[in-house]
Amino acid sequence: QVQLVESGGGLVQPGGSLRLSCAASGFPFSSYVMSWYRQAPGKERELVAVSGSAGRWRNVADSVKGRFTISRDNARNTVTLQMNGLKVEDTAVYYCNADRGPAASYWGQGTQVTVSP
Repeated sequence: QVQLVESGGGLVQPGGSLRLSCAASGFPFSSYVMSWYRQAPGKERELVAVSGSAGRWRNVADSVKGRFTISRDNARNTVTLQMNGLKVEDTAVYYCNADRGPAASYWGQGTQVTVSP
């Protein structure tokens, strides 16, 4: 059974930091591209950060460049998103995604991140 379980969300003041984690099970984690998406109220889900299967290739959205970092541990089947310098506009539900093509894409349940003074 495929499971992606996010944790680490919460309420933080602008300028603060949070570290999101996603624990994966039930599929060959090291073969999958892992990503973080977010969805703010009234907006479409957007890609925030992506890591290639081996972790050597990574990229983040321009809106979070220099503030967010994605990393993965294939030995522990986890992917993390370190978020520094948080802004109010980063408020959203953050989702972990595992992808290996259209027939093999899985989502976690999401974790709420709220940035507020």
